[in-house]
Amino acid sequence: MSESAVLRHPPWIRTRLPTGETFATTKAILDGLRLTTVCREALCPNIGECWGHGVATLMVLGEICTRGCRFCAVTTGNPGGFVDPTEPQRVATAVQLLKLKYVVITSVDRDDLPDQGAGHFADCVRAIKRRVSDVRVEVLTPDFSGIESCIDTVLESEPDVFGHNIETVRRLTPKVRDRRAGYDQSLKVLAYARQKRPQKYTKSSIMLGLGEAEDEVIETMKDLRRAGVELLALGQYLQPTKKHLPVVEYVTPEKFMKYGHLARSLGFKGVASAPFVRSSYRADALARPTLQ
Repeated sequence: MSESAVLRHPPWIRTRLPTGETFATTKAILDGLRLTTVCREALCPNIGECWGHGVATLMVLGEICTRGCRFCAVTTGNPGGFVDPTEPQRVATAVQLLKLKYVVITSVDRDDLPDQGAGHFADCVRAIKRRVSDVRVEVLTPDFSGIESCIDTVLESEPDVFGHNIETVRRLTPKVRDRRAGYDQSLKVLAYARQKRPQKYTKSSIMLGLGEAEDEVIETMKDLRRAGVELLALGQYLQPTKKHLPVVEYVTPEKFMKYGHLARSLGFKGVASAPFVRSSYRADALARPTLQ
């Protein structure tokens, strides 16, 4: 399909509007603490469902990403090295006020920082665990350019799940992701995290509908398993704006079920596979069997 062609949304691509008292409360708390969520910045289709249940994925290190992946709605630019030192405590306050038992912390890429933001990530995890002792914390990190000392910094803060998204199959990576990202680099990050903290769990996510073939998806799942990844999310890519990559295919719910069964047969301990699944969607439920 040409990039100028536009596919109509099939009947299974429907989301409910964000409404309800809990949604309003969540928004008020996050806005009051000046916190950014990937829910809004990435135009996530699940914002109504997640916020309606008082769940949010917090995005730290600002709203400007130093990379420009062609699938992502987050603003690309140069943050100029700025990091807000008050953010870890504000994040911890949000987790406490929202009464979260499981929280996902993610971030933009920060190639402008010497440690690529790893130290700030770790500060956020520690602040949360000091404030709410029984909370589970999942981190969804950038690749840190593959720098092992940056990965070590995050792991030393003891997140319960270390996540990094491979995003797409090997063939499509140069087209979909920023040139500084890489398929093998992502696998190395995940394998290193698993090796350094074998008692913890690693997680990744694949977007479907960008033109990948079934055998490529299966090979990517196998590569992730070889890297030691235990938790996997598969979801439909949705074009955030006309400036981003178009959807090549709307994968059917039945095909997502098939991929889910295949993933479990390959040995993944937790799998979420459906059109609206995102890397942090129902993260608590996906990780629950491995954290008991």
